[in-house]
Amino acid sequence: MAVKVGIVGMRGIGNNHADCHSKDDLSDFVAVCDVVKERADEAAEKHGVKAYYSLRDMLENEDLDVVDVTTGGNENGSWHYEPVMEALSAGKHVLCEKPLSNDVDEARDMVAYAADRNLYLGCNLNHYFTPPADQAKEYMDEGKVGELVYCIHKMGFPGGEETYKANKAPNFWGHPYAHVKAFLTHPFSVMRYFCGDVTHVQAFMDKPSSRRKAGDLMLSINSIHLRFENGAMGYLLSQRGDTTFGLGGWWSVEVAGTRGTFCIENCIEKVTFWPSPGTAAAPEDLKLGSAPAPVVHESGISDFGETFPNRIHAYLEDVNNGVPKEQLRASGRDALAALEYTWAAMESYECGGELVQPNPLPLLKGDPMG
Repeated sequence: MAVKVGIVGMRGIGNNHADCHSKDDLSDFVAVCDVVKERADEAAEKHGVKAYYSLRDMLENEDLDVVDVTTGGNENGSWHYEPVMEALSAGKHVLCEKPLSNDVDEARDMVAYAADRNLYLGCNLNHYFTPPADQAKEYMDEGKVGELVYCIHKMGFPGGEETYKANKAPNFWGHPYAHVKAFLTHPFSVMRYFCGDVTHVQAFMDKPSSRRKAGDLMLSINSIHLRFENGAMGYLLSQRGDTTFGLGGWWSVEVAGTRGTFCIENCIEKVTFWPSPGTAAAPEDLKLGSAPAPVVHESGISDFGETFPNRIHAYLEDVNNGVPKEQLRASGRDALAALEYTWAAMESYECGGELVQPNPLPLLKGDPMG
């Protein structure tokens, strides 16, 4: 049974979500909303839905189950809080674009309010809704990775000094942490998805001379060391078009355990698994420094855009199935975790690379009706 959906915020990402909802059997997509009339009207005409120019009007005139919040703002998140809270206050489930907010206090409020109202709050943490991530999780669930040892994540658009252009958009220009707040939710959420909660963060940040010469304040290069609760070590290297990564492409995550290692390349394209010596081949049969032959799974997909319908469908599926709120995939709490790590990284940088413990997440209380 489909759930009734309205979308607020009809720029590029909102139209991306609209395309996904219009093609998903679990979505009864009925309305769009934007404060700019032309944007709302254009999207409404394209999808054959009703246009609204304020969220209040959409909530009062449509019997919605879900409000999909795709507004942006400073650092891609300053316009999330008000529509999310308004929708939750009206008793609607919410799917919010990432980051949950550009203010961690607002994000904490959103998660707490959704829990108090017993509503689903999800976030578009779409990077692990892929066939390679599913295969990697299967390796872990089958015990083929073993006890976790490390996680290395690299993420950054290809570029360099020849391609740098100052982004003078007001939501990014003049904000030193714009890249950090807008971007790191994704890699942090992926690392936590595979390796669990983070207990310690240490960060160093900088920018190349091309940005300095242009007066660009953005701290676009981030080197972040993590310790996970289970004892595994983590490293995140992020940049925003300042260089071009080599092996693994623009997006790669490598997770290693005592029984095997996997690496996902370019998010959705492929995953490679290397079994540890002794699990797939006797150590004495291997040369010094050698490991058993790797297993490669190609997804056959190269379009990163395919992550959006995958993630949105998962949210609709969870809401439609009435899963316990604490089992919602890519929940608001999961998105808050990524922001807590982001704020810890900023604090560490500002303190010269000191070790910082992220703010604790709200406890999972369980569903008495489940």
